[in-house]
Amino acid sequence: METVIVGCKTLENELLRAVEETGCSYEILWIESGLHNYPKKLNQVLQETLDGCGARQVLAAMGFCGNSIENISTGDYTLIFPRVDDCISLLLGSCKRRMEISREHGTYFLTEGWLKGERNIWKEYEYTMEKYGEETGKEIFGMMLGNYRSLALLDTGCYSMEKAGAEAENIAKTLELEYKVLPATLDYMKKLLAGPWTEEEFLIIPPHSMVQGRDLVLEV
Repeated sequence: METVIVGCKTLENELLRAVEETGCSYEILWIESGLHNYPKKLNQVLQETLDGCGARQVLAAMGFCGNSIENISTGDYTLIFPRVDDCISLLLGSCKRRMEISREHGTYFLTEGWLKGERNIWKEYEYTMEKYGEETGKEIFGMMLGNYRSLALLDTGCYSMEKAGAEAENIAKTLELEYKVLPATLDYMKKLLAGPWTEEEFLIIPPHSMVQGRDLVLEV
């Protein structure tokens, strides 16, 4: 194979739509979304997936994810990553756009992919309430979400906003956060699939190289 995509399951709706709209026919190798909570495990699984891909070029539909891609090494292939901290920034179009929104009003972001994830914020909330009880659980989440004032569902145009919106609004109400809907974009994802890959927007790791910490510094 010449090119394959390694895609985070969290972005399944959006990646499949971008593939359809760009006419891309590359094979997709999926990485489970719950691994975001375990950077070392994510690093290991990603490396194993890359080692077995058998391609000359790999397009990574994911972000740097807490620098969990540091020390990833390439074989006989070029690895291309969007220069974003995580999938939310990818869907907002840039890290700068995410920072602008968060700076204005501390915001926790969701998509349907996040709501379906193995370890999303709602599952964490339910687990905390069950383990510690309502009073202590609310104190714990109050500290966890202390810097957030709102919860925003991204409208990517790739899923039912009515269904996802009802769930997200209920979560926001329970966590005492203001509920918002924000427009998202597939433009960055489409650039990943079709190019061109500018150094400003993409991290390009050549064959037989390793992702260094300095590669993961983002300018916003």
